[in-house]
Amino acid sequence: MTDTQQQNSKPDKTNVKKKSGWRIARWFLVPVLLVLALAGGLVAGYVVLGKQDIGSVLQWSTWEHVYDLVFAP
Repeated sequence: MTDTQQQNSKPDKTNVKKKSGWRIARWFLVPVLLVLALAGGLVAGYVVLGKQDIGSVLQWSTWEHVYDLVFAP
C-alpha cells in the first residue's frame, strides 16, 4: 500500500469532533432558545396585547391570577 492509500483509508477525526461539538451545542442551544421564546411571548402577550406594565410580567401574583381566571370552577 502506498502512503496515499493509507491516508485515504483512515477516518478523518476532525469531522468526528465537529459533529460531536455541534451535537453538544444543540443540546444547550435548543433549550436556551425555547426559554427565550417563552419569555418573548410572555412579554409580547402581556405588554403589547394586554397593555400592562412590563415590570409585572415576572411577578408570581400576576400569573397566579391568570391561572385562577383560566381554571376557575
